[in-house]
Amino acid sequence: NKVEVNGNNISDLTVWMTPYENMLDEIIIHASDPRLIVEQAIRKIPANYSKKTNMLTGFYRETAQKGKRYINISEAVIDVYKTPYNESADRDRVQIYKGRKLLSQKKSDTLAVKLLGGPNMSIYVDIVKNPDVMLDLECLPYYTFKMEESTNIDNRPQYVISFQPQVIMPYALYYGKLYIDKERLSFTRAEFNLSMDDRNKATQAILKKKPFGLRFRPLEVAYLVTYKERNGVTYLNYVRNGVRFKCDWKRKLFSTNYTIISEMVVTDGREDNVGGIPFKMAFKESQSLSDKVENFMDEDFWGAYNIIEPTESLDSAVNKLKKQQK
Repeated sequence: NKVEVNGNNISDLTVWMTPYENMLDEIIIHASDPRLIVEQAIRKIPANYSKKTNMLTGFYRETAQKGKRYINISEAVIDVYKTPYNESADRDRVQIYKGRKLLSQKKSDTLAVKLLGGPNMSIYVDIVKNPDVMLDLECLPYYTFKMEESTNIDNRPQYVISFQPQVIMPYALYYGKLYIDKERLSFTRAEFNLSMDDRNKATQAILKKKPFGLRFRPLEVAYLVTYKERNGVTYLNYVRNGVRFKCDWKRKLFSTNYTIISEMVVTDGREDNVGGIPFKMAFKESQSLSDKVENFMDEDFWGAYNIIEPTESLDSAVNKLKKQQK
């Protein structure tokens, strides 16, 4: 209704108003200092991640290609012992529970190089638990950080912060992206690559052993690690490592391209009555899964399930594994 007030005495007039809610469009304000967000997320690691000892069960798969042809497929069910996230990863260990492999019968397909990682990748690549990789507060000045367009993961808004080296160190640094939950300031996902600016440094970072006279040239070293929140606590969920490299003998004219993909997805976990993995049972840095996997072969465990195709998603592999364990 309209009330005329011109020339009228309105001192005794009472006007009732009904509130009206009008929702405005969401406005996303980016923090001005992405490095500060990373620092805050690092400081919140003890609060956001498990404060208890965990025993995770994971499905691990490792494939090796020579050119475009697969020469090795190894699979394993692994146990991953993790101490609380407010402690270092020094006592974290991996144990093979069951394993199997399909290996090329050609002698020429034998892969002579040994790369860092294998099933222990679930320890090395957990950058939240193992900050020496990149999330050490003292190492952050080595990088420049840039705020990218925000995104959503599991219906939760995320900061996306890219980073790249800004200094030269005696060892190889990384470049990539960090995904940080806007509300909890927890690391949700990290995608990063080893810098190839100096291939000798990159080689030192990943190569454990090779025969004398074999030339090794890394082309790409890529990592992916994701985390999942359960009941307000964040846990390791998935890790992936992809390595592409060339090998050739000094007297040969042509080199050979190799690609090794390692993946681990967590299928289960427990925090109650968790005992450690004895050192003698733990998978060692010097070991190779393809060399050791036959020690853990059990036809009754795997049953009629075929080796997971290298092009098949690990989600499918996890479903098969869960059915097998029931």
